[in-house]
Amino acid sequence: MANPNAELIERFYRSFQALDAEGMAACYAHDIRFQDPVFGTLHGGEAADMWRMLLARAADFSLTYGNIRTSGQTASAASVATYRFTPTGRTVVNDIRSRFAIRDGLIVEHTDSFDLWRWSRQALGLKGWLFGATPLVQKALRKEARRNLADFRRKRGS
Repeated sequence: MANPNAELIERFYRSFQALDAEGMAACYAHDIRFQDPVFGTLHGGEAADMWRMLLARAADFSLTYGNIRTSGQTASAASVATYRFTPTGRTVVNDIRSRFAIRDGLIVEHTDSFDLWRWSRQALGLKGWLFGATPLVQKALRKEARRNLADFRRKRGS
């Protein structure tokens, strides 16, 4: 018998691979809580809109995933997203570990973990290498990401 929680996570990642933000959003509960090192914590429609924004801007994107594991109403997975960071044109290979909580067949919590300094070195080049590990630069990255999301949501009328 197939594991419905593993199938849900598989569906989420297949949608991600296909740049299908609506498919990803359909895997989320309306009260989703998403967290990662760049955006911090997002709730509800913010999380779905983050994927809509990111995937609409995706350039030279590919995703591999695997190691999906489930236990009760939790799941975990590993993925590697490769893409061109549009503001600098630099290629990023982001190695991500994800944890999920599931309720009623939908993801209610999604936490992505990755090395923000490693990400900033790839995305920003020398500036990221020299300063990407500092709280000041990391705070600026988060602020810019949140501002971009707010602008995207405003334009969408979300």
